[in-house]
Amino acid sequence: MKKILMLAVLVAVASCGGGGKAPRNLDNACLLEREKPAYFKAMRRAERRWGVPVHVQMATIHQESKFIPNAKTPHRYALGVIPIGRQSSAYGFSQALDSTWEDYKRDTNSWGAKRTRISDATDFMGWYMDGSSDKLGISKWDARAQYLAYHEGRSGYANGSYNDKGWLLAVADKVAARAEMYRAQLNSCGG
Repeated sequence: MKKILMLAVLVAVASCGGGGKAPRNLDNACLLEREKPAYFKAMRRAERRWGVPVHVQMATIHQESKFIPNAKTPHRYALGVIPIGRQSSAYGFSQALDSTWEDYKRDTNSWGAKRTRISDATDFMGWYMDGSSDKLGISKWDARAQYLAYHEGRSGYANGSYNDKGWLLAVADKVAARAEMYRAQLNSCGG
């Protein structure tokens, strides 16, 4: 009986996780574009508005949510089993924090924006990265530096908070490599 109860708790906790479905072809930009044309329409719109290339957006979204619309951060647990809340308020495609999302809605007058809507998430990402370009001098094409500023926040990036986080530098390198992979794939398929 104890095992059944524990299994029921684990299933209930898991069902509160990210939810939503990721596209099938996360490693092939051309197939991803065919599967989710609305995603690419949204990313191209954000690129036109904010100047952040599609491949940089794609690599960041892949790292943040694996393209799962309602992705959430993992739960924290007391005593290893009792859920006590999420690690942060990050949510949706872009994993935007509540406070940053509110800043975006206010700054862009996008009061109806939702983190689970790809067009809003990509616009948010473009807005944030455009601001990082303006305030920190980061090229919009520099997926690695943009990701570090996105993850650490602009003040954290400016203070070099990422320099003491080897794991984060490795993740930023992966984001940069994925962005380059997506760029090359999109060039080959005309995306």
